[in-house]
Amino acid sequence: MQPPEKLSNLDLILRCQAGLHPERAAFSELLRRYQAHVDRVLYHLAPDWPDRADLAQEVWIRVYRNLKRLQDPTKFRGWLSRIVTNLFYDELRKRKRHQTPLSLDAPLNVNDGEMEWEVAADGPGPDEALGTQEFYDQLRAAIAALPEAFRTTIVLREIEGLAYEEIADMTGVSLGTVKSRIARARLRLQEQLQPYLDG
Repeated sequence: MQPPEKLSNLDLILRCQAGLHPERAAFSELLRRYQAHVDRVLYHLAPDWPDRADLAQEVWIRVYRNLKRLQDPTKFRGWLSRIVTNLFYDELRKRKRHQTPLSLDAPLNVNDGEMEWEVAADGPGPDEALGTQEFYDQLRAAIAALPEAFRTTIVLREIEGLAYEEIADMTGVSLGTVKSRIARARLRLQEQLQPYLDG
């Protein structure tokens, strides 16, 4: 039997699904391969939460308990993102009773023909590097100013690259609502950043 680290992602997931509970070595390798993905999604959804590591641990507990229910192992990454997002919403609902939700403070790269957000990085000089940092500062502030639903939707679409249908399924809203939120979020970001871009 091949060691888990030699398996493809698909074969690794299948190995984890094979027994009554995931094999320890195989599950450890699965965690190692996808931990960065979980951390990235949590960071973009809750950058100011000091307990993101605890949330990540809870994500993997849910994966361990429910992995056998995943019917299509080729969709593991999307399924994992859904677990992270659902956990985030569960926590947000709990925290809303005690405090206001914290803002999303993450850089966003959008390159879908409507707007060009990426800054060319072909050996930037100090002035260019400073300009890039200022741009991202402005962008982070603009994202933080978005309503919570817009922030979550734009992160799932532009940072995680999820399809509109997946976002609708994760957030429990209609496809039309997802498209509307993304369009409105992009428009707000463009409006807020236009003075900076013109300058």
